[in-house]
Amino acid sequence: MFAVRQFHGLSVHGHEHPSYPSGVRKAVIMLWSCAAVAACSKPPIDTSTPDALLEAVRIAVEEGRPEILPDLIDVPVRDIEFADGVTEASAVEDVRGKLKDMLAQLWRVTIKLRDRFPGQVTKELAAAQADLIPKDFREGFARFFVDPFGELQRERVHLTAEDLGDGTAALLWKDEPLWGGAVAIEERPEGWRFVLPVDLIRSNEYFPDTREEWAILASMMLGIENSLSDFERELDEGKFRDLKAASTRVGRLVGESVIVQSVIYAMMKRDEQARSTD
Repeated sequence: MFAVRQFHGLSVHGHEHPSYPSGVRKAVIMLWSCAAVAACSKPPIDTSTPDALLEAVRIAVEEGRPEILPDLIDVPVRDIEFADGVTEASAVEDVRGKLKDMLAQLWRVTIKLRDRFPGQVTKELAAAQADLIPKDFREGFARFFVDPFGELQRERVHLTAEDLGDGTAALLWKDEPLWGGAVAIEERPEGWRFVLPVDLIRSNEYFPDTREEWAILASMMLGIENSLSDFERELDEGKFRDLKAASTRVGRLVGESVIVQSVIYAMMKRDEQARSTD
């Protein structure tokens, strides 16, 4: 799982080097072993009840594990295979995997922005919690990138789940069905999950229906992740004088990537519709 690493001639596999006392060697090996165990031992988040599922969203954000969020959503798929042999289930999982990677990268950028501009971040967080409207797009970007999952946290107090006793639960916001009951919570072998109303939204002309369309969505997630990685590199190089300059830059990088992929997706959908009417 972990590659062999050398510390100035001392192997973590325990090969002794005469320039290091045995006590130092043992200490380094012990510390590295503990780090390896810690990196692999994040406990799974409990989703054994509908309420636990709602708490899982809060915990994932609170613990800095947003890549878990896509696993809490079930996307019903058709039992079909595309021309290249890929199933719809596999295509959806590809999108899910890319989304998880993108969310993890977004979190890393968020943490670095908070570390780089702590005073300005505190101000933006206070404004968001006070529901103050951003003055301009730069302030909006700043507020989003320093707290991209804040809305999930703030709205948790209004969300409840009513177990209906048949393996399903109603998702409520201020004691009313959320979005008219469109989003369901259902029990699965691995725990409770939010279930997208695919049968309802599949009729929307922009819902992905082909192998190529799912691939474009996966490419969009990858493009956003790459844009965030490019921004992270610039941030590490100290290219930004303040939070607004940094957030404007990352907003532009991500926006350009999304626009390009969205245009490709829209053109693909347009061509598909044209073929279906021929």
